[in-house]
Amino acid sequence: MKKISTKITAFIVIAILICACDAVKRVPDGKLLLTKNEIEANGKSIKEETIFNQLYQKPNSTLLGYRLRLNLYNLANLNPDSTYQAKFANNPEKYKRQSKWLSEKQVNRLGKSFLYYGIHNFLKKTGEPPVIIDKERADKSVLRLKYYYFNNGYFNVNANYNIDTLSLKKAKIKYAITPGNAFFLDTLKTTILTPALDSLYQTNKSNTFLKSGNQYKTEDFENEKNRITTHFRNNGAYYFQSNYVTFDIDTIKKVNQANINLVINNYSYQDQDSSKTVPFKIYKISDVNIYTDYSSENNNRTITDSTTYKNFNLYSHQKLKYKPRAITNAIFITKGGLYADYKTVLTTRYLNNLKVFNYPSIQYEVDKRDSTAQSLIAKVYLTPRKKYSFGTTLDVTHSNIQDFGIGLSVSETIRNVFNGAETLEIAARGNIGSSQDLANPNNNFFNVSEYGLDLKLNIPRIFIPFSTEKIIPKSMIPSTLITVGFAKQRNLGLDKENFTGALSYNWTPKRNHTARFDLFNTQFVRNLNPNNYFFVYNSSYRALNAIGKQYNTNPNYYNNDIDRDLVIERGTTGFTRDVLSGNASFLKPLESADIESVKSIEERRLRLTENDFILATSFTFSKTTKKDLLDNDFYLFRTKIESAGTLLSAFAKTTNQKENVTGNYEIFNLEYSEYLKTEFEYIKHWDLSKEKIFAFRSFFGIAVPFGNSNYIPFSRSYFSGGSNDNRAWQPYSLGPGSSGAVDDFNEANMKIAISGEFRFKILGNLKGALFADAGNIWNVLDNVVDEKSTFTSFSDLKDIALGTGFGLRYDLSFFVIRFDLGFKTYNPANETRKRWFQEYNFGNSVLNFGINYPF
Repeated sequence: MKKISTKITAFIVIAILICACDAVKRVPDGKLLLTKNEIEANGKSIKEETIFNQLYQKPNSTLLGYRLRLNLYNLANLNPDSTYQAKFANNPEKYKRQSKWLSEKQVNRLGKSFLYYGIHNFLKKTGEPPVIIDKERADKSVLRLKYYYFNNGYFNVNANYNIDTLSLKKAKIKYAITPGNAFFLDTLKTTILTPALDSLYQTNKSNTFLKSGNQYKTEDFENEKNRITTHFRNNGAYYFQSNYVTFDIDTIKKVNQANINLVINNYSYQDQDSSKTVPFKIYKISDVNIYTDYSSENNNRTITDSTTYKNFNLYSHQKLKYKPRAITNAIFITKGGLYADYKTVLTTRYLNNLKVFNYPSIQYEVDKRDSTAQSLIAKVYLTPRKKYSFGTTLDVTHSNIQDFGIGLSVSETIRNVFNGAETLEIAARGNIGSSQDLANPNNNFFNVSEYGLDLKLNIPRIFIPFSTEKIIPKSMIPSTLITVGFAKQRNLGLDKENFTGALSYNWTPKRNHTARFDLFNTQFVRNLNPNNYFFVYNSSYRALNAIGKQYNTNPNYYNNDIDRDLVIERGTTGFTRDVLSGNASFLKPLESADIESVKSIEERRLRLTENDFILATSFTFSKTTKKDLLDNDFYLFRTKIESAGTLLSAFAKTTNQKENVTGNYEIFNLEYSEYLKTEFEYIKHWDLSKEKIFAFRSFFGIAVPFGNSNYIPFSRSYFSGGSNDNRAWQPYSLGPGSSGAVDDFNEANMKIAISGEFRFKILGNLKGALFADAGNIWNVLDNVVDEKSTFTSFSDLKDIALGTGFGLRYDLSFFVIRFDLGFKTYNPANETRKRWFQEYNFGNSVLNFGINYPF
């Protein structure tokens, strides 16, 4: 029966595809379906996407060469209402019978159901109507092609087209272009009537886009207009606009060459009924007035409080609530300085970044006190936000640990808390979740819980006892972030209490560059139930228990004489102690390999159950060329270096602190972590046009313990696998190296990851992707000695795992829902001869769910 149903389903699918493949089904008689555009220039085929974008008509879109959307449209009934009514018009008795069985109202409503109407409406909206060749649009395409070549210096271009019929109701259009010879720039002259502007132009003319010998391009002329306008307006020319820049192009008596004369006329303005022309003036700022509590309601009220601070005038309708420095630090418009557009933009950005005002308004007016009329008064209008604001957030989450989680957070934001434009945020959060990977003896759905409290204080400047203006000027919009947090996890592994604190400095060295320096970032992790270790990490227990059955003779260590399973905690602790000390009797002599295994299990237990104290200093830098959310052709580079424990060790040595029995220093009776960690990440996106994008990511990270540590804390280590990593493996289930992920949560202190993804449009907001993820984790320069898990030379790169697959994504504008199916293509955990494609099947595949793109 199962085979028959499968055949029937396959037959139906094939029948639908055959019916839909009639691409000209909706093409009227006498019309032609556009199947292809061809463009030739001087008899040579053109493939450039920018030239094809000039055409008004393009063939129906395809998916891997198949016109999916056109065929979906052809499947639709374009008039489902008429078809439904016609069914009863030809058979009135049928309508009567259905009306008795249902009702007249229900029968009429049935015509609007998904079966009769909705499915066809969906096919019409999702599908794409056939592109019918339109000669009028083809003529417009020829005109646009001429414009394109003209704008690139081909002044004598000719173009035409020909419609080539291929088969019944199908044709392609061939566009033939004869560009002629390109024109090049010859002599360049300037005619600038205002002497002050002429002097300004001369100071920056080396950056011109127009250079003798270059091919004529309209784009270069537009760029030159914008360059000149920006330069003038940043140097006092307040009334200058780009339309004052014109070009005289002379090609008379020239062979494929053009002389260029750049013309800038004087300023013209309307004075009553007449037009007047005067030279442009260079304006300076005579006053900077800041209105700190402006609103439309109090605009006409009297100013009651004012002060002057470093040539800035601050006004308030009520008592001034801000320290003058907090606001003037954000103002780059200075008294006595030239008017400059960039200062206005920078001031707006900085003020907006304070997060205590609504979007600011900056206006200029001519100072009537200046008889030369060459001074401007800058007026900065600031509208304060509410001092207190309360917020709540409800989240549904999915992570590497939780299969499902519900989180609630409440926060209170206090603005201008110390009258210096500081922002204090107090937030409380709680989360309950479900995880199949964790111990759950009571079989409760919600077996994970967490709650916490966080305080964040943002200071809009570098908070430090000495001045940093020369190193980090205020134009870099510096800020200081002080955070303190507490979180408590229950039923999550060993259960933890997590105390955190940080002092961070942030600034933007250049546009699209960010820098962050954590003077200190401290974390204290306290395990509440370390005795749960072997309940949580079952793989460690199974390995130890298997060895125990071979050697253990102590009846107090196992549950019964038949199973002889080690009892947690009494048996696991006692047997481990006996093996490592060697002071016990065993069923047979201990083998060195088993002793090393027990030692390795115990070292991992100690590492994951002992409390951690981390005091780190780090620097993070990132650079991107991404302009906005719609930019699909950019790169992102990020690097981070972190040092932990170095200051504590230096203090301990300087003050002659005593080492403990293990030879390490302690703070608060706890060994602190000491390591050096660095990371590099590079992401690049290429826009291949037609909503096709290729995305690439590479990552390298390594953390090396030294001094007070011989391993990296679990919270600072790396793992591999998951929806944002190697998608052919579950989180924590890949590596280290070729070890085969023998532990429950596999982590290490070095990671390499490389991913490539080809993204394309399928239907409407439904997107597809083909991806390949490579990478792994290894232990290096720590206390792990297992050869399969460690990285000792470049030959260990053969342990890089490869996963490939495909995915579906639905774009909801504000976020993307993502499903990726990954297949293990190369698995280093297998034998050398069985690593490629041995698990390339659905049974060993991994389905990942994610929000937004992985990179």
